[in-house]
Amino acid sequence: MKAFTLIALAAGLMAVSCGNPAVQPVENDFSDAVATALADGGRVDLEQFQWTREPAACTVQGDTLTVTTAPHTDLWQRTYYHFRNDNAPVFQMKTREPYFSFVVKTDFTQSHQRFDQCGIVMYLDSENWLKGSVEFENGEFQHLGSVATNNGYSDWATTAIPADVKTMWYRFSRRADDYCIECSQDGENFSQMRICHMYAGGDVISFGIYACSPEESSFTAVFTDMKVTECAWKAHDGQQPDAQ
Repeated sequence: MKAFTLIALAAGLMAVSCGNPAVQPVENDFSDAVATALADGGRVDLEQFQWTREPAACTVQGDTLTVTTAPHTDLWQRTYYHFRNDNAPVFQMKTREPYFSFVVKTDFTQSHQRFDQCGIVMYLDSENWLKGSVEFENGEFQHLGSVATNNGYSDWATTAIPADVKTMWYRFSRRADDYCIECSQDGENFSQMRICHMYAGGDVISFGIYACSPEESSFTAVFTDMKVTECAWKAHDGQQPDAQ
């Protein structure tokens, strides 16, 4: 896969060549990463991923992906701040599957500067994307939150968590063009962070992980325990839709 070239290093460590700095057009004929993973017991094959922009450095060892951020990298569109930041690296795989969940564990032990962040993402284009992450603030607290960007405008929903939390699991679930992001500190018990509709998210999507450092800093994020499952966000069984 030309966008994911691996160069062997010592002790089985592999360096990821970040060879596609721009968003690649979606092709009509491609290997569906979710279908492949589900057929393989949920195992995520990192060779199914592609980079959209490069990190400062990245390595793969087995099923562990390590990403080092570059300074002044971020994702945000317009709202409140009026700036447009669209240069964070994201590492994603593609699917048409309308119902599934994706789980990943993030370790951000090295994050220590304001706004350092890493987490889960669905990046469709510069004006349509969804992410969930922990964003470092100071020595007392950090922000566990999510951003949904639709048609070029971002929002940000957060809650404060202690600064000594340094690992977090995320679960990204799709039901057609509706999405759910959940988080967990043990990988077993997940809590809802956000439910949202993505206007550009009704057909082929790309989803995966990201890390960035919006200010003058850099850190290394570690991503492990990636898996794809049947959709854990079950169909609603309460109030019925309004009659049409």
